[in-house]
Amino acid sequence: MNDAELIKRYQTVRARSEALCAPLETEDYCIQAMENVSPSKWHLAHVTWFFEMFILVPYAKQYRMLCEKYAHLFNSYYETAGTFFPRPQRGMLSRPTVAEVYSYRRHVDTALLELLAHPPEQHAADIRQRVQLGIEHEIQHQELLLMDTRYNFSINPLHPVYHKVALPALNDPTPKMAWQEFTGGIVEIGHDGDSFAYDNERPRHRTLLQDFKLGTRLVCNAEYLAFIDDGGYDRVDLWLSDAWRTLNEQRWQAPLYWFKQGRDWMHFDLTGAHTLHPDEPVSHLSHYEADAYARWAGKRLPTEAEWEHAAGRQAISGNFLDSGLYVPQPAQQTGLTQMYGDLWEWTQSAYLPYPGFKPLPGTLGEYNGKFMSAQMVLRGGSCITAQEHMRASYRNFFRAADRWMFSGLRLAEDIL
Repeated sequence: MNDAELIKRYQTVRARSEALCAPLETEDYCIQAMENVSPSKWHLAHVTWFFEMFILVPYAKQYRMLCEKYAHLFNSYYETAGTFFPRPQRGMLSRPTVAEVYSYRRHVDTALLELLAHPPEQHAADIRQRVQLGIEHEIQHQELLLMDTRYNFSINPLHPVYHKVALPALNDPTPKMAWQEFTGGIVEIGHDGDSFAYDNERPRHRTLLQDFKLGTRLVCNAEYLAFIDDGGYDRVDLWLSDAWRTLNEQRWQAPLYWFKQGRDWMHFDLTGAHTLHPDEPVSHLSHYEADAYARWAGKRLPTEAEWEHAAGRQAISGNFLDSGLYVPQPAQQTGLTQMYGDLWEWTQSAYLPYPGFKPLPGTLGEYNGKFMSAQMVLRGGSCITAQEHMRASYRNFFRAADRWMFSGLRLAEDIL
């Protein structure tokens, strides 16, 4: 990517963040309905802080911060970059205002574009690499912004509509679940080459797979409803020990965003509240729920190596953010489908470093590596992931009990 392309991509991604906020009212920017989510204005400011702290401050000698206290307010978790405001309290901050956050974005954009137009020669390569990381970081937060908006809206009895869209008519029934077989052996996974990837995707390495098969599509709502109707949330034999404790503490009886209206199951998404669509992929499952369903079905979740080995043979296409739907769609093809887009797919793999993993040097080493504990890996992207952001080697990760991300499941089985 040359400098002109990098500048254009920077401007495009920065504009998309603001376009995603266009449906919000000023009041919507400020709410934080639980500890795990953040206000929309915080997302807009934090990604701006990233460019400021990691590029402008070290490399733009004439740069002056708009407000030095923003370095504390909008630092997320970087211990080596200074202090940060407590995450659970971000929704308590009425100031800076939304208008002031947008002014902050303009201030940083002006300075960064000036730096990219005239980078100091001795630091030019580092600046370009960090700008690219900052762009990918902002794309991640665009997905987080939509995840968090959905949760923040979900607690409101008015069921606010974020996104008004006419979903495509589906002329064909969802194909029945089938299986695709894969021969095991020594395979390579992980990112290789000079194109962008996060440090946790490297190094590319060999791993041994046994013969296995994958479900050809994601598990749908009707199939998950059969699990519920069979007492799936009441059967201790289906749940891991910590899962059973969490289920009872949180009083789970269905996936997040499902609720009953009379005898009917309803579902809340970014387009509002609707009757549950039986063929839509079941979404917003914790790893615990995905694992329990797989156990109930007599199957298991795939490993991340199995998933990448299978997905690496397919083109990266599907229902992404780019489709403008923001809702997972029922499978419409036979054969292995929905590997990319629609929903992140839980794997049975813990989020751990690859053999030979090395975090980025300095403060940026905190980006991924320090989270390699008590997290599980998801693969494939979702309907609110930008398609340009996805790779077969991309490793997303969340805690096993988390449910507010766009997460679903695909079944796997050993071939004995």
